[in-house]
Amino acid sequence: MVGTCTALQLQRRGCTVTLVDRRAPGRETSYGNAGMIQREAVEPYAFPRDARSIFDLLRRRGAAVHWHASALPRIAPALWRYFRHSAPAPHARATQAFSRLIAHCLDEHQALLSLSAADDLVRREGFRFVYRSTAAFDRAASDAQRLTDAFGVRHAMLDAHALSAAEPALRTDRLAGAIHWLDPWSVSDPGELVARHANAFVQAGGRIVQGDAFTLQQASSAGSSATRWRVQTTEGAVDAAQAVVALGPWSDALVRGLGYRFPLFVKRGYHQHYRPASSQAGLRLAFLDAERGYVLVPMRQGWRLTTGAEFARIDAAATPVQLARAEAAARELVDLPPAAAEPPWLGARPCIADMLPVMGAAPRHRGLWFNFAHAHQGFTLGPVAGRLLAELITGEPPLVDPTPYAPARFG
Repeated sequence: MVGTCTALQLQRRGCTVTLVDRRAPGRETSYGNAGMIQREAVEPYAFPRDARSIFDLLRRRGAAVHWHASALPRIAPALWRYFRHSAPAPHARATQAFSRLIAHCLDEHQALLSLSAADDLVRREGFRFVYRSTAAFDRAASDAQRLTDAFGVRHAMLDAHALSAAEPALRTDRLAGAIHWLDPWSVSDPGELVARHANAFVQAGGRIVQGDAFTLQQASSAGSSATRWRVQTTEGAVDAAQAVVALGPWSDALVRGLGYRFPLFVKRGYHQHYRPASSQAGLRLAFLDAERGYVLVPMRQGWRLTTGAEFARIDAAATPVQLARAEAAARELVDLPPAAAEPPWLGARPCIADMLPVMGAAPRHRGLWFNFAHAHQGFTLGPVAGRLLAELITGEPPLVDPTPYAPARFG
C-alpha cells in the first residue's frame, strides 16, 4: 500500500515514475491485514509496561503475542528502545505526531478511491472492540472518552443487550459490552484495493516492472557528473534521479547496505479464512476481541481471522500457534465455520522503536528517500505517507510538519 500510493501520489504531481517490485502490487503485507482504515488509531501501539501483560508476554500465552528465542539476540536492542519509548511521556509525544498523520487518512484514501474506482470495496460503518469482563469494558470506556475529547474520534458505547441487537452473530452472554468506533472504514479485499491503485497508476502512464530492490546503487550518467540511482529489473536497468525505498519490512536490510542503522524490527502476523454457509447468520462488522488479541472480519474470501504480533526473524519458518489460540477464542463468541482448505497466511509488519514511521530524505545520499516503518498502520497511512513524501520530493508545502518522521532523527 505505501509503495503503490507513493508512486501514485508522485505521478499526480507530474513525476514520471517506475514502480519496481518483486511481485504484483498488493501481494505482500498489504494483502493479509484486517482491511481496516483506522481513523480511531491515533495512538501508536506501545510495548506493554504492566507486570501482568509482561508476564503473559514472557510465557507466550494467548493469541496476542508470540516470540522466537532465536530472534531475540538480534532484536533485543530495538525492543529495549521500544520499551523505553513506550513510557508515558515519550509515548504521549509520539501520539501527537502519529495522530497528525491519522487525522488525514480518510480524506487521502477517498481521493485515491475515486481515482481508482474502488468505492465498491469499502464500507464506512466503523468496527467494534468487544470486552468479556466488566472491568476491562469500564477501563476501555474511560480511555475511549479520553481519545474522543483529545482527538475528536467518535465512538458509541454498547452494553451486551445493545450489542446483541446490533450483531446477532455474537454470543453476547459472554460479553460485557463493546465500543463501536464510528469513523473507521473497512475494506472487503485489501490486496484488490492496492491492485486497483496500481492499475490506475498504469492507466495514467506509470510503469510497473519486476525487479530486485537490493540491486539499488548509485550510478553516474555518461557525460555528466550528476549522480543517479539504478536498479536491475527483468526489463533491464532502470535509472532515475530520485529513488524511494518503500519496502516495508524488507527496508532495513536494504538501507543497512547503504550504511544506515535504524532500530527496526518486524512483528509477524497470520490470518486464516472461514467460509460460512449461505444459511448461516452473517457477521456484520469486524470486531477485535480486546482481551484475547485477535480480529475477526467479514471479507470477500470469507471471515478472516487475524492474529496479534509474533517477534521473529522475517524469514523464519511459520509457527501459527497464535492462530489456533485465536480460533479457539473466536469459537467462544461466534459459530465459526470450518477453516478454508488453504494454508495460513503469514506476513510481517515493519516497526521501529519510537513508533513513528521513517519518511523523508536519506541523510547521506542525494536523491534517495525513505518511506517505511508504518508498523500496524501501513494500510491506513499509505495514501497519507505517499502524499507527504511526494510533497517533500517535489518541493510542495507538506500536508503536516515532516520533522518528527525524518530519517535524520536517528543520527
